[in-house]
Amino acid sequence: MPGQVHNPGGLQKDLMATVIVTGLLVWLMPMLISTYTLTVLIIYGMLGLSLGLIWGFGGILCFGQAAFFGLGAYSYAIAAINFGESTLPMILAVLVPAVVAALLGALMFYGRLTDVYLGVITLVVTLILFKFVNSTAGPQYVIGKARLGGFNGIPGFQTLNVPGRPEAYIWGDAYFYVCAVLLALVFVLVTVLLRSSFGRVAVGIRENETRMSLMGYDVRARKTILFAIGAAIAGLAGALFANWGEIVTPSLFSLGQSAEIIIWCIVGGLGTRLGPILGAAGLAYLKFLLGQQSLVDNTLITGLILVLFVLFLPRGIVPAVSGLWQSRIGRGRRSRRPQTRRGAISRERFNG
Repeated sequence: MPGQVHNPGGLQKDLMATVIVTGLLVWLMPMLISTYTLTVLIIYGMLGLSLGLIWGFGGILCFGQAAFFGLGAYSYAIAAINFGESTLPMILAVLVPAVVAALLGALMFYGRLTDVYLGVITLVVTLILFKFVNSTAGPQYVIGKARLGGFNGIPGFQTLNVPGRPEAYIWGDAYFYVCAVLLALVFVLVTVLLRSSFGRVAVGIRENETRMSLMGYDVRARKTILFAIGAAIAGLAGALFANWGEIVTPSLFSLGQSAEIIIWCIVGGLGTRLGPILGAAGLAYLKFLLGQQSLVDNTLITGLILVLFVLFLPRGIVPAVSGLWQSRIGRGRRSRRPQTRRGAISRERFNG
């Protein structure tokens, strides 16, 4: 049945594990790292998951995930200035990137473009947005009450508040908890999506698009929907980032940001839900630590890490650890198997 979730027992285990792990991390990690830093690591983890969904499970390599991240941030900032509260701006931050991605995806997928051209188009869209936002410093670039500000960006907008109470701001530790819960919810939604028939067909399209098309599935529509969902998640991450930094700038659309998201997914592990999150959080925290010194360039270290992973761990951290764990469990089970009588007799003869 369309939309039916496969293996509900496995889904329940995943949900329980998500709740437990989220609770433990929210409790333990603030003892090691400040909640301010943890908040941005969570946001980057959500951004990594957005690309991991469409690339790792849908086979759509998007060089423009930063475009949807930036659209979410700018949509939130502009709407927050005009509405004076955060509820509707948060919704728009999710919808605007999703609509843009749906239109762009329909153009690309129904145009039957190959993977190379998909990458080129998403990259060009990111460059266009970056150049446009950078050139909006003049007073004529105004949307309602919000001035786009060019390379200076948009500061001074309403940050996250309790719905219906614009004066009740959510910041500090409370904002950290909100971001952690939102990441857990997005993770659960991605899990449910991938365990549904839609998710299984998406993986099938990644493996063999022609075969899925011959089986009667509308491949182009499903890829467009998946592309829009990934953009919506990136837009939510962008809105959360805008609230965290309290300013949005054109650097959100930069090529460096797009490249980093791809590296997060490769290092963490494509085709996994947890890999892009861990890759994003780990590399972002490493960049934060390296930013406190001036001996080594951050970009050089990031590039070196990518080369090492491509050479020695091409599948990423999570698949490598999972494979090692499963092999150890397999050896343990084989060693605990009861001996056959022939094996016992042979051993007695050998010993005696």
